[in-house]
Amino acid sequence: VQLQASGGGLVQAGGSLRLSCAASNRAVSNNGLGWFRRAPGKEREFVAAIDWRNDRTAYADSVKGRFTISRDNAKNMVFLQMDSLKPEDTAIYYCAAARSSAATTITTNYRYWGQGTQVTVSS
Repeated sequence: VQLQASGGGLVQAGGSLRLSCAASNRAVSNNGLGWFRRAPGKEREFVAAIDWRNDRTAYADSVKGRFTISRDNAKNMVFLQMDSLKPEDTAIYYCAAARSSAATTITTNYRYWGQGTQVTVSS
């Protein structure tokens, strides 16, 4: 399974971006999907996750209320709508497919990873 993330770019603080991630096949349609990010000089961290039914979501405290994760199982895609962006959101964002169907926040619970897309928020 390959995951391809897109939609990153340069945006001013307070702006919005929508990230997309396409899976190469339907193998992940029953899996939880998530977004992680890695800022310069920092460890990769959890951002958001969604279960396979599109029912349950989980968010990092730092993005709660600003970011929204969703998925379209018919198109094998997961999205991350990012609003009210802050300079501290600057990072490479990765999509990932979990080993289970749950909206898991644990990095090691993810099996497949995309290549990442750069998000830069200027102040």
